[in-house]
Amino acid sequence: MSTFADPIPQEARGWFARAEAWLDARGKGAWIAAMVLSFIFFWPVGLALLAYMIWSKKMFKSRCCPKRSFGSTARSSGNTAFDAYKADTLRRLEDEQIAFESFLERLREAKDKAEFDRFMDERAKSGTETETQNA
Repeated sequence: MSTFADPIPQEARGWFARAEAWLDARGKGAWIAAMVLSFIFFWPVGLALLAYMIWSKKMFKSRCCPKRSFGSTARSSGNTAFDAYKADTLRRLEDEQIAFESFLERLREAKDKAEFDRFMDERAKSGTETETQNA
């Protein structure tokens, strides 16, 4: 094994670091199983393990579906015709997204106005009813 891959030899690591590396190699399910078993056998250890998992963000990592990076869209393919087509398509999609977002904003504004108008009509209606009852 190369010294670049593992700067600290396995023997020099503490038992906690070796256990952590072992659990990391097996994924989130191993961490959860270790936490559940430690709660069953000795609850303070389970609580400490849960706190460590939350603090180190091991509980919220998703190894099963890595996030895609969209940085590759700016990379050139080497074919100028394809790069021009890709740039045109991306620009068109961005324009469509902007148009769709403005459409949604107009819909929200129309809905808000309709709800406000309905509220004002009901308020005016109830105000005239109470005036006629008081008279």
